[in-house]
Amino acid sequence: MSTVKISAAEVNNLRKATGAGMMDCKKALVEAEGDFDKAIDVLRKKGQKVAEKRADRDSSEGAAVTKINADNTVGVAIVLGCETDFVGKNESFLALANQFADIAINFDNKEDFLAADFGGMTVAAKLVEQTGVVGEKLEITAFEKLSAPFVGTYVHINKIGALVGLNEKSETVAKDVAMQVASMGASSLSYKGFDPAFVASETEARIAVIEKDNIELGRLGKTLKNVPEYISMAQLTPEVMAKAEEAAKAQLAAEGKPEKIWGNILPGKMERFISDNTTLDQEQCLLDQKFIKDEKQTVAKYVASQKVEVTAFKRVSLG
Repeated sequence: MSTVKISAAEVNNLRKATGAGMMDCKKALVEAEGDFDKAIDVLRKKGQKVAEKRADRDSSEGAAVTKINADNTVGVAIVLGCETDFVGKNESFLALANQFADIAINFDNKEDFLAADFGGMTVAAKLVEQTGVVGEKLEITAFEKLSAPFVGTYVHINKIGALVGLNEKSETVAKDVAMQVASMGASSLSYKGFDPAFVASETEARIAVIEKDNIELGRLGKTLKNVPEYISMAQLTPEVMAKAEEAAKAQLAAEGKPEKIWGNILPGKMERFISDNTTLDQEQCLLDQKFIKDEKQTVAKYVASQKVEVTAFKRVSLG
Protein backbone atom coordinates (compact mmCIF):
# COMPACT_ATOMS: atom_id res chain seq x y z
CA MET A 1 0.00 0.00 0.00
CA SER A 2 1.31 3.47 -0.92
CA THR A 3 2.69 5.66 1.87
CA VAL A 4 2.82 8.79 -0.30
CA LYS A 5 0.94 11.63 1.34
CA ILE A 6 -1.49 13.45 -0.90
CA SER A 7 -2.04 17.12 -0.15
CA ALA A 8 -5.31 18.98 -0.51
CA ALA A 9 -3.64 21.24 -3.08
CA GLU A 10 -2.74 18.25 -5.27
CA VAL A 11 -6.29 16.93 -5.06
CA ASN A 12 -7.67 20.35 -5.95
CA ASN A 13 -5.33 20.71 -8.93
CA LEU A 14 -6.44 17.33 -10.30
CA ARG A 15 -10.08 18.25 -9.74
CA LYS A 16 -9.62 21.51 -11.70
CA ALA A 17 -7.87 19.65 -14.52
CA THR A 18 -10.43 16.87 -14.88
CA GLY A 19 -13.66 17.99 -13.26
CA ALA A 20 -13.73 14.81 -11.19
CA GLY A 21 -14.99 14.79 -7.60
CA MET A 22 -12.62 15.39 -4.70
CA MET A 23 -12.76 11.79 -3.45
CA ASP A 24 -12.23 10.37 -6.95
CA CYS A 25 -9.23 12.64 -7.40
CA LYS A 26 -7.73 11.65 -4.06
CA LYS A 27 -8.18 7.95 -4.81
CA ALA A 28 -6.59 8.40 -8.24
CA LEU A 29 -3.59 10.22 -6.78
CA VAL A 30 -3.18 7.55 -4.10
CA GLU A 31 -3.29 4.82 -6.75
CA ALA A 32 -0.79 6.77 -8.86
CA GLU A 33 1.44 7.33 -5.81
CA GLY A 34 1.20 11.07 -6.21
CA ASP A 35 2.06 11.16 -9.93
CA PHE A 36 -0.27 13.77 -11.46
CA ASP A 37 -0.17 12.44 -15.06
CA LYS A 38 -0.68 8.86 -13.91
CA ALA A 39 -3.62 9.98 -11.79
CA ILE A 40 -5.21 11.48 -14.91
CA ASP A 41 -4.73 8.12 -16.65
CA VAL A 42 -6.40 6.38 -13.70
CA LEU A 43 -9.42 8.64 -14.08
CA ARG A 44 -9.47 8.09 -17.85
CA LYS A 45 -9.46 4.33 -17.42
CA LYS A 46 -12.32 4.66 -14.95
CA GLY A 47 -14.17 6.70 -17.56
CA GLN A 48 -13.55 4.04 -20.21
CA LYS A 49 -14.98 1.33 -17.96
CA VAL A 50 -18.07 3.40 -17.19
CA ALA A 51 -18.45 4.30 -20.88
CA GLU A 52 -18.31 0.63 -21.90
CA LYS A 53 -20.98 -0.29 -19.36
CA ARG A 54 -23.27 2.53 -20.44
CA ALA A 55 -22.68 2.38 -24.19
CA ASP A 56 -26.23 1.19 -24.88
CA ARG A 57 -27.85 3.90 -22.73
CA ASP A 58 -29.98 6.64 -24.29
CA SER A 59 -28.36 10.10 -24.07
CA SER A 60 -31.56 12.00 -24.86
CA GLU A 61 -31.04 14.73 -22.25
CA GLY A 62 -28.25 17.28 -22.11
CA ALA A 63 -27.61 20.79 -23.37
CA ALA A 64 -27.82 22.53 -26.73
CA VAL A 65 -25.31 25.37 -27.08
CA THR A 66 -24.25 27.70 -29.87
CA LYS A 67 -21.16 29.77 -30.55
CA ILE A 68 -20.64 32.65 -33.00
CA ASN A 69 -17.22 33.93 -34.03
CA ALA A 70 -16.06 37.50 -33.37
CA ASP A 71 -17.23 38.98 -36.67
CA ASN A 72 -20.54 37.09 -36.75
CA THR A 73 -19.78 35.23 -39.97
CA VAL A 74 -19.53 31.68 -38.61
CA GLY A 75 -21.66 29.85 -36.10
CA VAL A 76 -21.76 26.36 -34.64
CA ALA A 77 -24.50 24.55 -32.74
CA ILE A 78 -23.88 21.36 -30.79
CA VAL A 79 -25.69 19.14 -28.32
CA LEU A 80 -23.80 17.54 -25.45
CA GLY A 81 -26.00 14.60 -24.57
CA CYS A 82 -26.36 12.85 -21.22
CA GLU A 83 -28.85 10.43 -19.69
CA THR A 84 -30.79 12.54 -17.20
CA ASP A 85 -32.21 16.03 -16.97
CA PHE A 86 -30.57 16.35 -13.53
CA VAL A 87 -27.09 16.16 -15.05
CA GLY A 88 -28.11 18.23 -18.07
CA LYS A 89 -28.98 21.19 -15.84
CA ASN A 90 -25.80 20.99 -13.77
CA GLU A 91 -23.65 24.13 -14.03
CA SER A 92 -20.41 22.21 -14.56
CA PHE A 93 -22.07 20.19 -17.34
CA LEU A 94 -23.25 23.38 -19.06
CA ALA A 95 -19.78 24.86 -18.68
CA LEU A 96 -18.30 21.77 -20.34
CA ALA A 97 -20.80 22.04 -23.19
CA ASN A 98 -19.75 25.63 -23.78
CA GLN A 99 -16.07 24.65 -23.69
CA PHE A 100 -16.80 22.10 -26.40
CA ALA A 101 -18.60 24.74 -28.46
CA ASP A 102 -15.57 27.04 -28.22
CA ILE A 103 -13.54 24.27 -29.85
CA ALA A 104 -16.23 23.13 -32.29
CA ILE A 105 -16.45 26.48 -34.05
CA ASN A 106 -12.97 25.87 -35.46
CA PHE A 107 -14.01 22.69 -37.29
CA ASP A 108 -16.31 21.93 -40.20
CA ASN A 109 -17.58 18.50 -39.14
CA LYS A 110 -18.18 16.37 -36.09
CA GLU A 111 -15.41 13.88 -36.84
CA ASP A 112 -12.65 16.51 -36.94
CA PHE A 113 -14.10 18.18 -33.86
CA LEU A 114 -14.02 14.93 -31.86
CA ALA A 115 -10.37 14.47 -32.84
CA ALA A 116 -9.46 18.02 -31.75
CA ASP A 117 -7.29 18.80 -28.74
CA PHE A 118 -8.88 19.40 -25.35
CA GLY A 119 -6.20 20.11 -22.76
CA GLY A 120 -3.81 17.43 -23.95
CA MET A 121 -6.41 14.85 -24.93
CA THR A 122 -8.93 14.65 -27.75
CA VAL A 123 -12.50 15.84 -27.37
CA ALA A 124 -13.57 12.20 -27.75
CA ALA A 125 -11.26 11.19 -24.89
CA LYS A 126 -12.58 14.05 -22.76
CA LEU A 127 -16.11 12.73 -23.28
CA VAL A 128 -14.99 9.30 -22.05
CA GLU A 129 -13.19 10.84 -19.08
CA GLN A 130 -16.24 12.88 -18.10
CA THR A 131 -18.47 9.84 -18.48
CA GLY A 132 -16.47 8.37 -15.62
CA VAL A 133 -16.72 11.61 -13.65
CA VAL A 134 -20.48 12.07 -14.12
CA GLY A 135 -21.43 8.40 -14.15
CA GLU A 136 -23.64 8.83 -17.23
CA LYS A 137 -23.09 8.33 -20.93
CA LEU A 138 -21.89 11.59 -22.50
CA GLU A 139 -21.67 12.16 -26.24
CA ILE A 140 -21.99 14.85 -28.88
CA THR A 141 -25.39 14.01 -30.35
CA ALA A 142 -25.61 16.93 -32.80
CA PHE A 143 -23.15 19.17 -34.66
CA GLU A 144 -24.11 21.88 -37.16
CA LYS A 145 -21.96 24.60 -38.74
CA LEU A 146 -23.12 27.66 -40.69
CA SER A 147 -21.29 30.44 -42.52
CA ALA A 148 -22.87 33.63 -43.92
CA PRO A 149 -22.22 37.38 -44.24
CA PHE A 150 -24.01 37.64 -40.88
CA VAL A 151 -24.89 34.80 -38.48
CA GLY A 152 -27.29 35.08 -35.57
CA THR A 153 -28.37 32.57 -32.95
CA TYR A 154 -31.02 31.70 -30.40
CA VAL A 155 -31.02 29.00 -27.72
CA HIS A 156 -34.24 27.91 -26.04
CA ILE A 157 -33.66 26.91 -22.40
CA ASN A 158 -30.61 24.83 -23.39
CA LYS A 159 -32.90 22.39 -25.22
CA ILE A 160 -32.90 23.77 -28.77
CA GLY A 161 -30.21 25.74 -30.57
CA ALA A 162 -30.72 27.63 -33.84
CA LEU A 163 -28.41 29.42 -36.25
CA VAL A 164 -29.57 31.76 -39.01
CA GLY A 165 -27.51 33.22 -41.84
CA LEU A 166 -28.39 36.56 -43.44
CA ASN A 167 -26.99 38.32 -46.50
CA GLU A 168 -26.13 41.35 -44.36
CA LYS A 169 -26.04 42.44 -40.73
CA SER A 170 -29.32 42.67 -38.84
CA GLU A 171 -29.20 41.46 -35.26
CA THR A 172 -32.93 41.87 -34.74
CA VAL A 173 -33.95 39.88 -37.83
CA ALA A 174 -31.36 37.19 -37.14
CA LYS A 175 -32.66 36.68 -33.61
CA ASP A 176 -36.32 36.80 -34.68
CA VAL A 177 -35.81 34.22 -37.41
CA ALA A 178 -33.62 32.05 -35.17
CA MET A 179 -36.48 32.02 -32.64
CA GLN A 180 -38.79 30.97 -35.48
CA VAL A 181 -36.44 28.12 -36.39
CA ALA A 182 -36.22 26.96 -32.78
CA SER A 183 -39.97 27.18 -32.24
CA MET A 184 -41.41 25.84 -35.50
CA GLY A 185 -38.74 23.34 -36.59
CA ALA A 186 -38.62 23.96 -40.33
CA SER A 187 -36.68 21.42 -42.38
CA SER A 188 -36.15 23.47 -45.54
CA LEU A 189 -35.58 27.12 -46.36
CA SER A 190 -38.03 27.13 -49.26
CA TYR A 191 -40.32 24.82 -51.21
CA LYS A 192 -37.83 25.22 -54.05
CA GLY A 193 -35.56 22.81 -52.19
CA PHE A 194 -38.09 19.96 -52.18
CA ASP A 195 -37.54 16.82 -54.25
CA PRO A 196 -40.54 16.39 -56.62
CA ALA A 197 -40.80 12.72 -55.62
CA PHE A 198 -41.06 13.71 -51.96
CA VAL A 199 -43.82 16.22 -52.70
CA ALA A 200 -45.73 13.65 -54.74
CA SER A 201 -45.56 10.94 -52.06
CA GLU A 202 -46.38 13.42 -49.30
CA THR A 203 -49.40 14.66 -51.24
CA GLU A 204 -50.75 11.14 -51.61
CA ALA A 205 -50.17 10.37 -47.94
CA ARG A 206 -51.81 13.56 -46.66
CA ILE A 207 -54.85 13.20 -48.86
CA ALA A 208 -55.26 9.59 -47.69
CA VAL A 209 -55.18 10.71 -44.04
CA ILE A 210 -57.78 13.44 -44.59
CA GLU A 211 -60.09 11.12 -46.53
CA LYS A 212 -59.85 8.57 -43.73
CA ASP A 213 -60.64 11.25 -41.14
CA ASN A 214 -63.63 12.37 -43.22
CA ILE A 215 -65.13 8.89 -43.09
CA GLU A 216 -65.24 9.11 -39.30
CA LEU A 217 -66.40 12.74 -39.33
CA GLY A 218 -69.19 11.82 -41.74
CA ARG A 219 -70.24 8.94 -39.51
CA LEU A 220 -70.47 11.38 -36.59
CA GLY A 221 -72.36 13.95 -38.64
CA LYS A 222 -69.58 16.51 -38.31
CA THR A 223 -68.19 18.95 -40.88
CA LEU A 224 -65.78 17.27 -43.28
CA LYS A 225 -62.26 18.51 -43.78
CA ASN A 226 -61.27 20.10 -47.06
CA VAL A 227 -59.36 17.62 -49.26
CA PRO A 228 -56.65 19.63 -51.03
CA GLU A 229 -55.53 18.77 -54.51
CA TYR A 230 -52.06 20.11 -53.80
CA ILE A 231 -49.85 20.70 -50.74
CA SER A 232 -46.91 22.78 -52.02
CA MET A 233 -46.25 25.89 -54.07
CA ALA A 234 -44.00 23.64 -56.12
CA GLN A 235 -47.18 22.13 -57.58
CA LEU A 236 -48.99 25.42 -58.25
CA THR A 237 -47.87 25.97 -61.82
CA PRO A 238 -49.19 28.90 -63.92
CA GLU A 239 -51.64 26.46 -65.49
CA VAL A 240 -52.92 25.35 -62.08
CA MET A 241 -53.28 28.94 -60.92
CA ALA A 242 -55.12 29.94 -64.10
CA LYS A 243 -57.52 27.03 -63.66
CA ALA A 244 -58.11 28.00 -60.02
CA GLU A 245 -58.85 31.59 -61.01
CA GLU A 246 -61.36 30.46 -63.62
CA ALA A 247 -63.05 28.27 -61.01
CA ALA A 248 -63.21 31.23 -58.62
CA LYS A 249 -64.76 33.43 -61.32
CA ALA A 250 -67.32 30.73 -62.12
CA GLN A 251 -68.22 30.58 -58.43
CA LEU A 252 -68.68 34.36 -58.25
CA ALA A 253 -70.87 34.25 -61.35
CA ALA A 254 -72.96 31.43 -59.86
CA GLU A 255 -73.40 33.48 -56.70
CA GLY A 256 -74.68 36.38 -58.81
CA LYS A 257 -71.82 38.71 -57.93
CA PRO A 258 -71.52 41.63 -60.44
CA GLU A 259 -68.47 41.18 -62.64
CA LYS A 260 -67.36 44.74 -61.95
CA ILE A 261 -66.54 43.82 -58.31
CA TRP A 262 -64.75 40.57 -59.06
CA GLY A 263 -61.42 42.39 -59.01
CA ASN A 264 -61.99 43.20 -55.34
CA ILE A 265 -62.89 39.64 -54.39
CA LEU A 266 -60.58 37.48 -56.53
CA PRO A 267 -57.27 38.36 -54.73
CA GLY A 268 -58.67 37.09 -51.44
CA LYS A 269 -59.99 33.90 -53.03
CA MET A 270 -56.67 33.20 -54.74
CA GLU A 271 -54.80 33.83 -51.50
CA ARG A 272 -57.11 31.35 -49.77
CA PHE A 273 -56.54 28.81 -52.57
CA ILE A 274 -52.78 29.11 -52.12
CA SER A 275 -53.08 28.80 -48.34
CA ASP A 276 -55.27 25.69 -48.59
CA ASN A 277 -52.91 24.04 -51.08
CA THR A 278 -49.51 24.74 -49.53
CA THR A 279 -49.79 23.02 -46.14
CA LEU A 280 -46.47 21.21 -46.60
CA ASP A 281 -44.66 24.50 -47.21
CA GLN A 282 -46.29 26.12 -44.19
CA GLU A 283 -45.13 23.28 -41.96
CA GLN A 284 -41.64 22.60 -43.26
CA CYS A 285 -40.41 25.66 -45.17
CA LEU A 286 -39.04 28.44 -42.99
CA LEU A 287 -39.86 31.30 -45.35
CA ASP A 288 -43.42 30.06 -45.92
CA GLN A 289 -44.31 29.64 -42.25
CA LYS A 290 -46.47 32.16 -40.43
CA PHE A 291 -44.18 34.50 -38.53
CA ILE A 292 -44.54 33.69 -34.81
CA LYS A 293 -44.42 37.37 -33.84
CA ASP A 294 -47.08 38.35 -36.35
CA GLU A 295 -49.13 35.53 -37.85
CA LYS A 296 -50.71 37.89 -40.36
CA GLN A 297 -47.54 37.63 -42.43
CA THR A 298 -45.10 34.92 -43.45
CA VAL A 299 -41.45 34.86 -42.46
CA ALA A 300 -40.60 35.75 -46.08
CA LYS A 301 -42.71 38.91 -45.93
CA TYR A 302 -41.26 39.90 -42.56
CA VAL A 303 -37.69 39.45 -43.77
CA ALA A 304 -38.41 41.32 -47.01
CA SER A 305 -39.87 44.22 -45.04
CA GLN A 306 -36.53 44.48 -43.22
CA LYS A 307 -34.68 44.49 -46.56
CA VAL A 308 -32.51 41.44 -45.81
CA GLU A 309 -32.46 37.84 -47.03
CA VAL A 310 -32.14 34.56 -45.15
CA THR A 311 -29.38 32.48 -46.76
CA ALA A 312 -29.48 29.38 -44.55
CA PHE A 313 -30.36 28.02 -41.13
CA LYS A 314 -29.43 25.14 -38.83
CA ARG A 315 -31.21 23.64 -35.83
CA VAL A 316 -30.17 21.18 -33.10
CA SER A 317 -32.21 19.76 -30.24
CA LEU A 318 -32.07 17.13 -27.52
CA GLY A 319 -33.07 13.58 -28.26
